[in-house]
Amino acid sequence: MNKFFKAKQLLQLIEANFRELMREPAVLFWGILFPILMSLGLGAAFSTKQDVIRKVGIIRTTDSIASDTPAIKNFLLKNACKEYHANEKTTYYSYKIKNEKLGNSIFLFQEINWKDAIVSLKRGKINVVMEEKNKQISYSFDPSNPDAQLTYIKLTKFFPSNNTYVSQENTDNIKLLTLDGTRYIDFLIPGLMAMGVMMSSMWGISYTIIERRSKKLLRRMVSTPMKKSYFLISIITVRFVMNFIEAGLLFLFAYFAFGIHIQGSIPALITIFLAGNIAFSGIAVFISSNTSKTEVGNALINVVVMPMMILSGIFFSYHNFPDWFIPIIQKFPLTIMADDIRGIFIEGAGFAETFIHCLILSVTGILFFIAGIRYFKWY
Repeated sequence: MNKFFKAKQLLQLIEANFRELMREPAVLFWGILFPILMSLGLGAAFSTKQDVIRKVGIIRTTDSIASDTPAIKNFLLKNACKEYHANEKTTYYSYKIKNEKLGNSIFLFQEINWKDAIVSLKRGKINVVMEEKNKQISYSFDPSNPDAQLTYIKLTKFFPSNNTYVSQENTDNIKLLTLDGTRYIDFLIPGLMAMGVMMSSMWGISYTIIERRSKKLLRRMVSTPMKKSYFLISIITVRFVMNFIEAGLLFLFAYFAFGIHIQGSIPALITIFLAGNIAFSGIAVFISSNTSKTEVGNALINVVVMPMMILSGIFFSYHNFPDWFIPIIQKFPLTIMADDIRGIFIEGAGFAETFIHCLILSVTGILFFIAGIRYFKWY
């Protein structure tokens, strides 16, 4: 009579599955190491930090903060210290509010003109602008930005105006910034367009090739006179067309729903968009060139897609990350593409600002495509 519970059989099945898993290092990376790296990246941006840094712009029209803003100057000279951030090539006045329970708040005040202040607001580098006229301090920020509102409330606690502290209930000193490009939606839409190119290329090209190889469909093409370069280029061409259609529909929606406009050069926008497609198409071909299992293909695609989707400033400014990490993020293809599209949309950028990045993205895609063809296999 057979036993109801066969322990030996169960152990053998466990052992067989374990050995199968150990034969796939990519699966181990995706299941164990990659989630750890993801949590590390998210933790760096969103976890509660001991010191919360808030950057504020101080408007000046002359060469010295002293002549423009006497009240602000007096406060900073008494309470703040000058710091030079070599990574940003910027000098700040640093003022710290200590709080053992809630964590310290560090305010970094930067002398800036209005033109540069608007650009910094759009890029998420600062969220509040201070200006002093006739011994009155005014604050400019996006009313829909909760972090900017919190920064304003904290600032009014220790900056005097007319020898008195500004009341939180007094809104006469607030200038709401509702200019094109300062809203969160203006920041988000260009990033979504860039991310759409990445996701569409990586999944639409890589996964398609890997799935066909796993189903032995590519094996049948070996006997035909078709070149593999033609086969790959045909898939890329279809994806190019779909990406342009998807981006166009997204822009039309944003235009009618939110009033988003393209302030820069449209030909430059098309060029950077095309360069981004070339970059991610080349990477997609390279990833799928020698992979026959969909599970491994999924892992490889996500290893490329997920870090850039989180780190490249699509949903929030990557300036939230530590200063040492920002130069690394800025070299990601998605970061380059998103920053340039965002620059054209909300900063009025043109070919002069995007040409080098277009060249970098195009060369990156071509090199990966050549490497992908070199190692491409039909089965």
